[in-house]
Amino acid sequence: MARGPNYKVPLRRRREGKTNYYKRYKMVRSGQKIRAVVRKTNKYIIVQIIEFAPHGDITKVAVNSRVLTEFGWKGDFNNTPAAYLTGLIAGFKALKLGINKAIPDIGLHRPIRGSRIFAAIKGLRDAGVEVPASEEVLPAEDRLRGEHIAKYAEKLQAENEDMFRRLFSSYLERGLDPRKLPEHFDEVKANIIKTLGGGVSV
Repeated sequence: MARGPNYKVPLRRRREGKTNYYKRYKMVRSGQKIRAVVRKTNKYIIVQIIEFAPHGDITKVAVNSRVLTEFGWKGDFNNTPAAYLTGLIAGFKALKLGINKAIPDIGLHRPIRGSRIFAAIKGLRDAGVEVPASEEVLPAEDRLRGEHIAKYAEKLQAENEDMFRRLFSSYLERGLDPRKLPEHFDEVKANIIKTLGGGVSV
C-alpha cells in the first residue's frame, strides 16, 4: 500500500470495487436525479430506480429477477430473457409512480454490446421509461427471447443427452423444456404486460 503524508485511503466501496465515485459525481452533475440502476449477481438480475437526494439515495423501485416466478417464469434468473423481463417489470412499476425518465447506471459492469445489462435497459424502455442508450448496444429480439439458448439446448440434446440434462437441470425441474424457451418467454411477457401494463402493446 502507498504511504506518505499526501496519501488518501480510497473510500471503502471504491476499495471493494463496488462504486465508481467519479462516474457517480458526473451523474449528479448532469442534473438528472433519477437513475436506472442495473446490477447482476451470479444468480440474479437486479433493477432499481433510485433518486439522488442530499441526505442519501432514495430507492423508488427495486425488482429482483426472482419475482419472475410470480408471472409463471420457469427459466434461469440470470440470463438475457430474465434480464429483459426484470427491466420490463421495473419499468411498469416506475411508470405507476410517475417516473418516465432515468439515466442508466451500470456501475462497474463493462458496457458490452448486447449484454444482460442492456437487456434490462431494453425492458425499461419497452415499458415506457426513457433511458438513454444507443440502439447498437441493445440485444436483438432473438436474444431477448432466448432463441440462442433454445438452439444450443436442441443441439446439445441431440449430441449428448446426459450433458443436456445436467446443464439444463433447473429448467427441467421447473417443468420447462429449454428448447421451448422463446415461446415460454412470450407467454410470461404477455402475462407481465397484462398484469402491470394494463394490456399495452410492447
